[in-house]
Parts: sequence; C-alpha cells; structure tokens
Amino acid sequence: MSTDKISLQTILQLSYAAYERSHPLPDYVRRAVWAILACRTAVLGGHVQACPEGHVERIWYNSCRHRMCPQCAWVQVERWLAKQKARLLACDHYHVIFTIPHELNDLWLANVEGMSQLLFASVHDTLLELLGDGKYLGAKPGIIATLHTWSQTLLLHPHIHALVTGGGLSERGEWVAVRNGFLLPMGVVMALFRGKLVAAVRRAVAHGTLQLPPGTRRQPMENRLNKLGRQKWNVHIRERYASGQGVLIYLARYLRGGPLSNRRLRASDGQQVVFAYEERAKGPEGHAKVRTMRLPVEQFLGRWLLHVPPPGAVWVRCWGLYAHTQGQALARCRPQVGQEPVEVPAPRNGPHADEAWGEVPAERCPVCGQLLVCTALLPHAGVPPPANIRGRQAA
Repeated sequence: MSTDKISLQTILQLSYAAYERSHPLPDYVRRAVWAILACRTAVLGGHVQACPEGHVERIWYNSCRHRMCPQCAWVQVERWLAKQKARLLACDHYHVIFTIPHELNDLWLANVEGMSQLLFASVHDTLLELLGDGKYLGAKPGIIATLHTWSQTLLLHPHIHALVTGGGLSERGEWVAVRNGFLLPMGVVMALFRGKLVAAVRRAVAHGTLQLPPGTRRQPMENRLNKLGRQKWNVHIRERYASGQGVLIYLARYLRGGPLSNRRLRASDGQQVVFAYEERAKGPEGHAKVRTMRLPVEQFLGRWLLHVPPPGAVWVRCWGLYAHTQGQALARCRPQVGQEPVEVPAPRNGPHADEAWGEVPAERCPVCGQLLVCTALLPHAGVPPPANIRGRQAA
C-alpha cells in the first residue's frame, strides 16, 4: 500500500470516478470534488514567474479555495483567526459542547440546512437565556459557536462547539465575572437545550419545514421525540481556560478543509485508505491516543462526502458581545478587563498577500534575490460539472 504523498486529492484521483458512477450525489457535492481534484493543477490556470535576470522560471497553478479542500484551508483559517483573536476579551473562557442524539441522524441527513438552523438557534437561546438570568450571571456574554458534523472516524456526529466568555456586560454597562469559576450547572444546560431542540423539531415537522426521512411516518417520529425528551443528552462544559485563544484555534481547525487534514492520511492503494484518529481514553484524565483506521475506499469516500456542506451554509456564528453588531458593547468591556481598544489586523491584499500569510514561498530569485515577476498568465483548462446531468438527486 502506497504511503508516498498521500492526500485527499490523490485518493479522489484514484477512486472517485468509480464511486460517482455507482452513487447518486447532489450537484454541490460533485462540484466540491471537482474543485479539490482541480486544485493547484493546470485545470484552474495559473501564472508563470521568472527572474528579471533569467536565472529561474516557475509555474504557480491557482488554488480552488473550496471550503472542503485541505490544500486551501490554512490561509483562510489564519485570516479568520487573526481577526477573532483581536476581538477576544482578556477574561476566562469556557468550552461548551452540544451534541445531537444519534437517533436524529436520519432526520439531519434529510434536512441538513433546516436541522443546522434549529441546532444553532437552540444553543443560542439556551446560553443567552441562562447567562442572562441573574440566578447565574445576569449579563450578556460573548459566544463564538462552530458546527462540526463528524466524529474522529468521519461518522455523522453533528455537534456545536461554543467558546463562551467567563463573564458579561450587565444592563448597567458593568462587567460581571462568573462566580467562583463556575459557568453554569451542566444538568440545567442539558435539560433546557434538550427541551428547546425537541420542541423546535416537533414544530418544524408539524409545519412541514422539516421533511421526514424516507420510510418514516409521523407518529413514530413523535414517539421518538417523546423518548428523547426523557433521556440524558450529551452536553459538556469543559474546565475554565484563562484565555480563549486555545479553544478558538481548535474551533478554527475545522472551519475550512473538511473533517480530515492530509497529515492524518497514512496510506492508500485505490482499494483501501488508512488514516489516523484520536481516541479519547475514558477516565478523569481523558488523554487522547492516536489510532489508525483502515477502511475500504468506497466506505471512506462515503463518510467523507457526507460532510460537504450545502452552498451558502454558515457553520460559525458569533453571538452576544462577540456578535459583529456589538462593537460598542465589546469596546465598553475591554477597559474593564484591562485591555486596549480592539485592533483588527488590516486585510493583506495585493500580489504578495498569500506570501505574507505563508501560502507560497518568498517570491524571490534564489540566485540574485530579486523579486520574481509575472511573465505569463495560464488560462483555465476546465469548468465545473453542469447542474443538469446525472447525480442531481440527494444522497
């Protein structure tokens, strides 16, 4: 089994065509695969750079910049991180995780956009309602929430990671810190979140805004929701962090590039794929152990393609003090926690913007040190698949 230069792109090159012939896929999934296959190849065109003195000449092919492409993720993530780090308050932060029960996975697959909206809304209402209550905090916190739809082994596992400030702004404009390092009682958070999401799903099914999965009738779904309303859900509040930057980096890791980075791929021969994943040990320490999983390539592609988001899907939300409309409130908090006014890094544009972010090496001649100049543009050599051919139906 080959281990040389394994990437998602090479796996798709070897195996996707056969998979696509036997599996109906939505248009947006096929276009995502086309983009990743074309990334940094002649298909997307590019440009020729050369030394003014004629020492060197090289070709740079364009990136696809698709949100699921592992090759294009780093620059976009770093830009987002720089902006968000500049906005973070210098206070304690908490990492809260909300997970949908696996009993709702089929409903999720039938309504990815609708279910993601209900999940975000339920998390938003749960946190702001409880933290706005004087019984707990009595103030408006800052929250950054991201949606992940996968487990470490690429199985469907929709859940939201929320970064929450350990304090907030009261109605009187005063900063209020959490009491005794305690954000919220986990049981209360779980019960309120469960109630809100079950009620929202029930209403959406009744109004027809959520479609029942194929082969599922209304009454069995009602029975399922009733049963879920009595079960314990997986909601977890991690320990307090003195800074939110570590959690923010974790959230950003999966904003772009999909569920699996190329560095986690170990081997592939067109028939099977081996990749690494973290298995969190049970117990109070909970240390993660790196394991490897071997899957038939058809199963691997089926799992990975499951997580391609629909066009326009927004998998990150900023609420409360971190909402982009709350600049004045955020500015009012900063001096109260000992910070200077926020300074968001200016966007880096121009011909050397990607170099500044580390996407390409410094564009200088290794012989004389002069900046390389563009001597020719290479046109696109392909277009995405049209939307009116086989594969339009959802998977």
